[in-house]
Amino acid sequence: MTSERRRKQAQDLPFRAGSPRLPRSAADERLVGGVLGRLAVPGLVMIAVSVLLTITIGLLGPSPMVPALGGPAWQPSYSFDARPDPYLVIVLAAAAIVVGGLGLLAALAAVPRDRLRPDPRLLVLFGCLAAGVLAFLPPSGSGDHLNYAAYGRMVTLGLNPYTHGADDLPGDPIADAVERPWREEPSVYGPVATALQALASWIGGDSLRLTIFVLAVFNAAAFIVTALLVDRFTRHDPVRRRRAALLWAANPLLLYHLVAGMHADTLAIACMVAALLARARPLASGLLLGLGVATKLNAGLVALGPAWELRRRPGRLAVMAAAALAVVIAGYAIVGPEAITPVTTTSKAISHVSFWKLVQGWLWALVGTGSAYRGEIQVGALVVLGLVAWSLLRLASRRAAAGQAASGGLEAPVVAAALVVAYLFATPYILPWYDGLAFGMLVLVGASAVDGFMVVHLLVLSLAYLPARVDGQPQGLGWLSGVVRPQIAWALLALTVALTVWAWRAGGRVRRPPASAAPPP
Repeated sequence: MTSERRRKQAQDLPFRAGSPRLPRSAADERLVGGVLGRLAVPGLVMIAVSVLLTITIGLLGPSPMVPALGGPAWQPSYSFDARPDPYLVIVLAAAAIVVGGLGLLAALAAVPRDRLRPDPRLLVLFGCLAAGVLAFLPPSGSGDHLNYAAYGRMVTLGLNPYTHGADDLPGDPIADAVERPWREEPSVYGPVATALQALASWIGGDSLRLTIFVLAVFNAAAFIVTALLVDRFTRHDPVRRRRAALLWAANPLLLYHLVAGMHADTLAIACMVAALLARARPLASGLLLGLGVATKLNAGLVALGPAWELRRRPGRLAVMAAAALAVVIAGYAIVGPEAITPVTTTSKAISHVSFWKLVQGWLWALVGTGSAYRGEIQVGALVVLGLVAWSLLRLASRRAAAGQAASGGLEAPVVAAALVVAYLFATPYILPWYDGLAFGMLVLVGASAVDGFMVVHLLVLSLAYLPARVDGQPQGLGWLSGVVRPQIAWALLALTVALTVWAWRAGGRVRRPPASAAPPP
């Protein structure tokens, strides 16, 4: 056989299930392996630098990234005020995002070929220590934590946070700290989140600083518990364990948003990850699913994964569903039906960075500005969600068939990951920290190009919401939200198209095994 003929045959080698395309030659293999080997260490260094920059932003004190907390200096969180230049802080934040995102991509690229060889326990330890340090620093990035404190304060004072906003508590030391444009907004969080906010307010009393610190401890603990659960789940496979540690514990973008930003999504993700890992016990899994949904409603997408997996085992499915529904119904029965209204209102909103904002602008230009076209956009979002989810599930199903999966179908984490990723790419209302739920699902499934798509998605969103505050911004930075943010919608549109096309084409290239090789039913 001539060398030219061998080269042509090498180019026609098919995809293997769950693996990247086979290299065209041994020389290509050595070249790719060498490049990835050289990327591994710089990637880890960039991750460490990104986390240190995030910590530095908190250490500098109040800035465009860090709302002031006030209160006695002896109370946590950290109270030092270096009076940093606002432009310097924004540059540090942008560097943390870009360096962290690129470093994460480089490190992940080295994992499949085992070019990244540090003990995964060190990566988990690094992430947990970083989360612990950030819990003692003032939250940064957005002012959502001030809303959490105000909602908890309302509960302790006998007000309903689902029907009142911060403006309904004039002169209160906690409610007065809430920033625009959220001062009139009621809570959109579930009863479990509200209960933790009320507990923090009860402990913190009139001290905003102490209330925030208690909430930060809850949040960091949820992040660390998730990291330990994922590490234990992947402990039998060193390569998969390293990837999981990078995607969650040592992920600088998640540390930036979920821990430093102190978003309630972390609590819901912890419940959902634990529920998927405990699904061998339907009752426990159902209770955890219910807690996650009762923390934040959009986490309920994860429940469709176990529902699909147990569709042929109605008894176990009934136990799990009954337990989950019992928790959700009990929680909302305690807080009252008013808790549903703010969520339904928010579900119709459209983010300025969403590509659906572009669609809204096109409709205004073609039809007129007499309507927000939110109903039409909601229908369009469902269509896009279905298309992306179908493409991902089709790919996963064919790879499972090609790999002769013993389970005879897709497992719960795979279905949950596909649906959550599709939701995040299709929803009209998207914020960076929402992506945390997808990373919580991806660590439970095999590696694929979806990892890279999600890292880029979170990187782009993070730059769009730099910072995610309105108050405390110098006038010279208005172009970040007024010019940069709307343009990033084009990048998200391109990413959505690219993910769908990749998944559809990759699914078409997966070869099913011959009938004689198929496993017996």
